[in-house]
Amino acid sequence: MQADFFAKRRRNSIVFLALLLLVTFVAIVITEYDVEKGFTSIPKAVTWSFSNFYPNEQSWTRLPDILVKLQETVLISIAAASVASLFALLFAIFGSETTGINGFTRKVTRMIATLFRNIDVSAWAMILLFSFGQSALTGYFALFFGSFGFLTRAFTETIDEVSSSSVEALQATGASYFSIIFQSVIPSCIPQIISWILFMIETNIRSATLIGILTGTGIGFAFSLYYKNLNYHAASLVVLVVVFAILVIENVSNYIRREIL
Repeated sequence: MQADFFAKRRRNSIVFLALLLLVTFVAIVITEYDVEKGFTSIPKAVTWSFSNFYPNEQSWTRLPDILVKLQETVLISIAAASVASLFALLFAIFGSETTGINGFTRKVTRMIATLFRNIDVSAWAMILLFSFGQSALTGYFALFFGSFGFLTRAFTETIDEVSSSSVEALQATGASYFSIIFQSVIPSCIPQIISWILFMIETNIRSATLIGILTGTGIGFAFSLYYKNLNYHAASLVVLVVVFAILVIENVSNYIRREIL
């Protein structure tokens, strides 16, 4: 029986790989992609990067302005994740199988969270451009909606996994709904919730760079401006600053996770 199981998995894997190769081949034919040219252009791209895409002495004079843009991006990312986490926690409580009031509220909150989660932040930015134009508010709301959808799903799963046994115990003692939420659910989920918020802040900072290109704000706009003006040295400095900021924030968030988990 075990041999049949592994044979079936092997067949499924072969079928999947065959379908993947077929889809890849069809995509190459439709897009008229030149595979040989694509691979042979890699050395040229690397050579060009080392020859042009690096900070020079003049680009370093723009560092203060770049840091101001970075600060704007980081603050918007943190604000969007923090505020979204409050709304996400409320929706997660109503959408959880453990703490949901009834099946209707659970279904509605899950549908709303799924809708917001499945629309990418860049799509949100383009939608919101019609309402708010190219402004920091557009970037904020795009990150907020994306964060809200993701965190609602994450918080819902956290509540279902962490607090189910304690909720059942309190319900057996006749505790009120709000007592269960504030004395059991939230305290037991706080470490995981903080961890998810930190992860969302990291993700938002990465996404905010792309969002800034669309909304004309933050570090993304600075990169777009330098790159379009063919100032590749300054654009490369922007990339280095973003990478450094992401590494610092990731190390800080990892340290906080180790302390609280």
